[in-house]
Amino acid sequence: MNLDAMVVRRARGEPLQYILGTQPFGSLDILTRPPVLIPRPETEFWTIKLSEILVPPAGRRVSLLDLCTGSGCIPLLLCRLWPSGSVRAVGLDISHEAVQLASDNALAAGIPAASDAANSGENTFTPVLGDIFASATWTSPLLQAPFDVITSNPPYISREDYGKLSLSVKDYEDPRALLGDLPDSEEQRGLSFYHRIAQLISDKRLLKPGGLLAFEVGEKQAGDVRRIVQDKAGIRDAEIWRDPWGKERVVIGRS
Repeated sequence: MNLDAMVVRRARGEPLQYILGTQPFGSLDILTRPPVLIPRPETEFWTIKLSEILVPPAGRRVSLLDLCTGSGCIPLLLCRLWPSGSVRAVGLDISHEAVQLASDNALAAGIPAASDAANSGENTFTPVLGDIFASATWTSPLLQAPFDVITSNPPYISREDYGKLSLSVKDYEDPRALLGDLPDSEEQRGLSFYHRIAQLISDKRLLKPGGLLAFEVGEKQAGDVRRIVQDKAGIRDAEIWRDPWGKERVVIGRS
């Protein structure tokens, strides 16, 4: 694509990441295509931090479930940063476009799906299409509990705040990756996905005893999300991480 065409697209408000087709994310160049959510720097920050404080033990492969995986950026970066053969990651998303993009990103990063791994010496990442609110999703053999680690950057923007987003976000990125409350559900201040995931952890024993959970949260949601995972999912020692700009950004804890 020539520069003039790129300038025209940008002038119309299209995000630069979609125009360029990639977004740096740690040591990866994540492919970006509308309408899949563009990886953000704050997500990159806590993913790298998580990789540093949680290193899989030698000789043992851990299982990781990334809910609302989008481009696959979180599990793929962890697969890149952790030792070879130490993690089997699965990413779940409701969007066909997201699952395809996550698969393309895995291919670009040289990280095979579990079914394609030549041997146990490789980290693997397998994207799965499914709706976390649908019971049928959890019959997939790839999603069989329990997991050692559950990560998620779920939709968390309230309906009120969604109306305040810039047009470059609302006009191009999938609202399903942004709105924290489903259109036909009651307003829960963008917290519906946290309630659902906490319920799944409790009802389906998604997380192993001593397993770790890490959720990205929106502005002023950290306290509420910490209470949700403590009360509904039995998460203990839950703490809050701030992002590089001082905002409470991640709730992390162990079961």
